[in-house]
Amino acid sequence: MNHQSIVTAFRESSHSSGGQGSECLEVAHTADGGRAVRDSKNPSGGLQFYGPGHWAAFIDGVKAGTFGG
Repeated sequence: MNHQSIVTAFRESSHSSGGQGSECLEVAHTADGGRAVRDSKNPSGGLQFYGPGHWAAFIDGVKAGTFGG
């Protein structure tokens, strides 16, 4: 199994409102502890992969208010 193997189902971000026109992301765990991310309105449009270190840095930035609105 390579590091980009998706090992869980995708789930919608807890920050998604579910309304029309909302910008929703879905996230799944990967074999190496990272994450795969896709657009919930276009799930076949491609994936972005983040290793565990990059994902942790992103989450830390969100919690610190560095990312997000």
